[in-house]
Amino acid sequence: MSSRQTIEKIGFILLGTIVLSFGFYNFYFLNHITEGGVLGFLLLLKNLFGVHPSMASIIIDFSLLLLGYRIFGKEFFLYSLFASFAFSITYGIFENIGPILPAINNSLINAILGGLFVGVGCGIIVNTGCSSGGDDALALVIAKKTSLSITKVYILMDGIILLLSLTYLSADAIFYSMIASTLSGKIIDLFLAHTKGSLRLITA
Repeated sequence: MSSRQTIEKIGFILLGTIVLSFGFYNFYFLNHITEGGVLGFLLLLKNLFGVHPSMASIIIDFSLLLLGYRIFGKEFFLYSLFASFAFSITYGIFENIGPILPAINNSLINAILGGLFVGVGCGIIVNTGCSSGGDDALALVIAKKTSLSITKVYILMDGIILLLSLTYLSADAIFYSMIASTLSGKIIDLFLAHTKGSLRLITA
């Protein structure tokens, strides 16, 4: 990979993490909407134990990405780790800035906008051939150790996180979270359809 390609890749990863962090904080966290996977787990830790996502994401993602290191190699691991650090920093910035947009008192609109920003942000990152978090590595390990397909593993992971989120969210909030999660997943799939080097396509 040339220096120009490396710079472009890093640039897109940064762009993706900014979009992701913006939607994650301004639409998800501020409006009690959650996600599946690591993103949802970060919100769970934040609301139950006060653990800041900017710190927890580094530890969790690093641990999970180590699982994918042997399968996808050094480049995938390093760029994915960079994406995790970038998310930690950009989320911390948005958290310190506070709400940027006027309050939207409509859960459905917040779910749609949140799913849109998170989906586009993750999609941009995945389009570079790395991961926005440790979900992919964990899903691969589970799929290899069981008879479950990758798709079923993602559904299972998201379902578990959403059920656990009932400890701090109402059933209505979980319903809107399901809408947001489904929308972001569909958007990411659109990016994946044009990304031959992504993890989910490799394991399909």
